[in-house]
Amino acid sequence: MNQQTLNKEYTFEGRGLHTGRYAHLTLMPAGEDTGIRFLRTDLNVEIEALATKVSKTERSTTITENGVSVVTIEHLMSALTGLGVDNALVKIDNEEVPILDGSAECYVRAIAPDGLKVQNAERKYIEFSEEFEIKNDETGSWVKITPAEHFSLDLTVDFNSHVLGIQTASWDEGSDYIGQIAPCRTFCFFHELEYLASLGLVKGGDVDNAIVIVEHPVTKEQVSKMCTIFGQPVLSVTEQGYLSNIKLHFPNECGRHKMLDLIGDMRLMGGFPKAHITAYKPGHKINSIAAAAAIAKKK
Repeated sequence: MNQQTLNKEYTFEGRGLHTGRYAHLTLMPAGEDTGIRFLRTDLNVEIEALATKVSKTERSTTITENGVSVVTIEHLMSALTGLGVDNALVKIDNEEVPILDGSAECYVRAIAPDGLKVQNAERKYIEFSEEFEIKNDETGSWVKITPAEHFSLDLTVDFNSHVLGIQTASWDEGSDYIGQIAPCRTFCFFHELEYLASLGLVKGGDVDNAIVIVEHPVTKEQVSKMCTIFGQPVLSVTEQGYLSNIKLHFPNECGRHKMLDLIGDMRLMGGFPKAHITAYKPGHKINSIAAAAAIAKKK
């Protein structure tokens, strides 16, 4: 298979989920063997999307070059991977990628109708000689990478939540990313929000771009505080245990969103792996560590 790039430019704009800062983002075609690169146009610094450039993984994935960062790259990286894009330049005029609707759907719905431009060079797959596994003994999380003929992933998420239960999700490069993975929105637990806000995160979150899971009983005062955080006049808790009247796209939407994230983070290997990736309780930290290990262990 040959490498592919975009057929034209695409522009998106909006607030970042964590910083709340407004940014304009332009996706541009790029030459063969470019990979995915981010250009901070406000500072004229380019950052290659590689696990070796990851600097932070608190609720999102951040890459940094010479003290200049781009935050929350995982949804865009996932979209480009799900569509089969090898090479693209991402121009952005602030530090955080717009959260848009909290999923990858805005990207794929814009790009997919135009198709991709097939380039002359063959795709350089990332291959491995043997299976390896990355573990986090504190959290019980692990990511296993097994040599295979094509790119595929399976995951299990378990937050010890009576609302979510244990969820699983699967995807491979021949299946329907646009319909089955891309629409799945980011999520968090109600009891985490105050803590995240204290860290200066979720400044750009609202009930349209994040599923909020209400695991424990909450007071009217707590809900009122969430109204302030999300800039909403009124919010409520549904019988199913979600904040406001969120309608899930899939019963396991949260598990599928974890798959969306995993696909994006695994792309930080620097390309498309010929591997089956199995993950238990994945998150940006262990995902990026696994991707960095993959760079070191590739053939």
